[in-house]
Amino acid sequence: MAKATTSMKGIRDVTPPRLYAILDASCFPETRDLVAAAEELAAAGCTLIQYRNKSGKARVMLEQARELKEHVGDSVRLIMNDRADLCLAAGFDGVHVGQDDLSPESVRKIIGPDRWLGVSTHNPDQLREADLTSADYLAIGPVFATSSKDKPDPVVGLEGVHRACALTRKPLVAIGGVTRANAASVIEAGADSVAVISDLSLDPRKSAEEFLRILG
Repeated sequence: MAKATTSMKGIRDVTPPRLYAILDASCFPETRDLVAAAEELAAAGCTLIQYRNKSGKARVMLEQARELKEHVGDSVRLIMNDRADLCLAAGFDGVHVGQDDLSPESVRKIIGPDRWLGVSTHNPDQLREADLTSADYLAIGPVFATSSKDKPDPVVGLEGVHRACALTRKPLVAIGGVTRANAASVIEAGADSVAVISDLSLDPRKSAEEFLRILG
């Protein structure tokens, strides 16, 4: 599992694993299916999973999060999408927020100094701004066309990943349309990690094992 260290500026330096797995609740009709997928990812060797639920009620999200924590929390670092309050309530290891969520500094005040904090960015200006916050890592995307968002931001492409690397010294996670067919090219463009949703949802264990082989 990736380790957190402290930089000269006092900001925690966190490097997510090469495969940043995201479980989107919309891909799984029942909580048991979501948990089973998490267990398969963990069995394949994933060390970090983000739980993402854009449409669920807080009560349902907390129930699912606690199930994930109970079943895989000892072997996998669990990241909550958007909700700092549910991160604490479920005992997760960190939060990932987008441009329309709470500000990174507001989230940091809620979760404290030890939990991981990630921020999504979609262009150089957003990335520069996020780089100045206490975020541990930054995400850039969508790299390719994606079906995981109803209204995705403009595609940044591999060149966008390459440019992003020059704008921050924080670990960079590339997201959006990443598959087993193009993951290696994203790492070659400079990303430290690739975040994957759709290409892990059908057969999580087999897909994750293939990703891990590809990413080394």
